Amino acid sequence: MTFMPNVIAAEYRGGYRIQLRFNDNTAKIVDFRKWLDGPVFKPLKDPSYFRRFFVEAGTVVWPNGADIAPETLYEEKGVREERPNQRMPGRAPPRAREAPLAADPLAAWTAVE
Repeated sequence: MTFMPNVIAAEYRGGYRIQLRFNDNTAKIVDFRKWLDGPVFKPLKDPSYFRRFFVEAGTVVWPNGADIAPETLYEEKGVREERPNQRMPGRAPPRAREAPLAADPLAAWTAVE
């Protein structure tokens, strides 16, 4: 099964930036300016209207029905990103850190920091 990102929380961060949290606990601040072209997005150019967004059906939506696909938001490079420390669905687990080889066989029993 392929991971399907969904926005679970959104918070206004000034200008046309919104901090998003996804269902895998990834968080990022995304600048929406690049998507404000076309008739459905024209009202969003008004900063007071832009701030009227809400989360619905797994993405950010505005009262006029304008939205951006959650997959697009998830793949967008954020102004600031926080990735969870846990393994993300559909990705290989991180490699285990190996202990250095020790000349003294008993040294191998000490914990690696």
